Amino acid sequence: MTLSGLLPPNAVKVLAGPSSKKRLLHDIADMAASVYKLPSRAVLDAVIEREGLGPTGVGHGVALPHARIPALDRVVGLFVMLERPIEYESVDRQPVDIAFSLLAPLEAGVLHLKALALVSRTLRNPDLCAKLRANPDPAKLHAILTEAQADKAA
Repeated sequence: MTLSGLLPPNAVKVLAGPSSKKRLLHDIADMAASVYKLPSRAVLDAVIEREGLGPTGVGHGVALPHARIPALDRVVGLFVMLERPIEYESVDRQPVDIAFSLLAPLEAGVLHLKALALVSRTLRNPDLCAKLRANPDPAKLHAILTEAQADKAA
């Protein structure tokens, strides 16, 4: 499993608008509808339901909203960089400006967990996050994310 396999270039965006966690989750659901042709409302409902189990803000300005979606046949990702950090109820109580959302089929099981671990490991790197925060271009953000994993594999 690779980040480039989870995250096509058109699934990376820089957003100026979200002023709240709920708005960010709406934007992610709309992205999922656009990129993966998923029903926006179903994605939003699933992500909000998952957030109800515990916030997915993992600290250091990073959130990993995720959910299982019946309409999917594989694990997919969406990456969002926020121009302004928002309150997200993160474990460290810090605002979030990086969100990597994973959507998985209902029966994904281990694949969903492996994808979460991969993304979490990648975004735990402070140097990588600094590079992401310094580049407001979606194409560069995609390259930074996918090259980071390729560098580790080499």
